[in-house]
Amino acid sequence: MAQLFLNVRIDWLGKRRYFIGLSILLLLAGMGTAVYRHKFHPHGTEAFNLGVDFKGGTVITARFKQPPSVETLRAAIDEAGIHDAVIQQVTSVPGEFLIRVAQQGLDSTATGSQTGVDAARSKVKQALGTFGPEAEATKSLAEDPKAAYKIEGTDAVSQVASKQLRNQAIAVTIAALIGMLLFIAFRFEWTYGAAAVIAVFHTVLVTLGLFSIFQIEINLTVIAALLTLVGFDVNDSIVIFDRIRENRKLYRRMSLYEVTNLSINQTLSRTVITSGLVFLSVVALVAL
Repeated sequence: MAQLFLNVRIDWLGKRRYFIGLSILLLLAGMGTAVYRHKFHPHGTEAFNLGVDFKGGTVITARFKQPPSVETLRAAIDEAGIHDAVIQQVTSVPGEFLIRVAQQGLDSTATGSQTGVDAARSKVKQALGTFGPEAEATKSLAEDPKAAYKIEGTDAVSQVASKQLRNQAIAVTIAALIGMLLFIAFRFEWTYGAAAVIAVFHTVLVTLGLFSIFQIEINLTVIAALLTLVGFDVNDSIVIFDRIRENRKLYRRMSLYEVTNLSINQTLSRTVITSGLVFLSVVALVAL
């Protein structure tokens, strides 16, 4: 196995107070921000910036012949009365944008979930109309010489469906934690399993705290990323626990403090290589 670090002798447990202090600081900052936004913020914002998947809303796909900037498009939508719209330019399709808007007020003349979709679509269409006429429904954007844009599709998530998705996401996360606890307890000991689950909770809570502080949107993709983070966290824990178990048999005269430091140092290269490769892959996906 490739080794980035040889003969590492870092006293990790000796610096545990610094690590614990940093963890507590991050946890308190995240929890404090969430509580402040939910309870005491003058504008009554939510603790987390939940996306359309979790609070209901509409996703509209629009394509332009002469695509405007995201800032210009956002200003036009804001003028139409839709605030806090999330606009994402599709890099793989030139001139295409994804416009995510929260669920709009119900129209008394319409029924069913289509009401929210039509309200959002009409407001976004009003904003897009400032850039020129829309292509005819029977023609593509390229086939209509007078058109400036075309709404390619509209997807909606009702409040009932979004609540179900939110509950399912929480249930899946809890089930994954319980499954990991049982596996590690069976493979090692209950104390190892409890330690791994506590570490996972810490990782997830710190990450969610950062999402609350910076108000990054939480959607189904983020839930998938959190589960991936949980998997990496537990995987690292299992590798270190396995090395601790081996070293306790090899170095019987060492204390648990020394064995733990030795085991972490021995697996440090593997941790950095694995995490580093994933990080580079994610950077490549974001950049491209």
